[in-house]
Amino acid sequence: MMNPFSKTYTEDEQHMFDFLGLIKFFERLRNKEMSRFIPAMHHRKYVRDEVVFFSKDPSQALYLVKKGEVCLTIDIKDNFETILEIKKGEAFGENSLLENAKRTYTALITSEEAELIVIPHFAIQEIFESNPKIKAKMMTSLSEYYNENNQRLFRSYRESFGFFSLRQMFE
Repeated sequence: MMNPFSKTYTEDEQHMFDFLGLIKFFERLRNKEMSRFIPAMHHRKYVRDEVVFFSKDPSQALYLVKKGEVCLTIDIKDNFETILEIKKGEAFGENSLLENAKRTYTALITSEEAELIVIPHFAIQEIFESNPKIKAKMMTSLSEYYNENNQRLFRSYRESFGFFSLRQMFE
């Protein structure tokens, strides 16, 4: 039986919850918790070769890909090397969930067009301060995401026969 006093959501909000539920950092949140982010979301359109942000920029927002593709690159001796390609239903700029973080990679649009949902860092922090459960759930997802990245890094290192100094990562 449905509770007549529970909050109901519009069809657009339900679609947004379905979309957010696919994204790693929101997967643990209930609709009521996800609804806290909706007022902070900004929809932006980009075109091919447009830079979303550069490496070493302050982490000012989390980006969710609604349409298109984004390439995350690192600059190695003036060559840009792709580290990850992000598609619809994925997020990047995850270190904006942390305080005072800087970007570790450059984000570049690789599809003809891209539609991104931008959630500013200050809005995320306000939500975290007012709701520690949301913060705990999202930080758990962020930890898992970083753990998966570490596993991929070590697997890549083993497969490349150690042609780079892994020790530098920990110095």
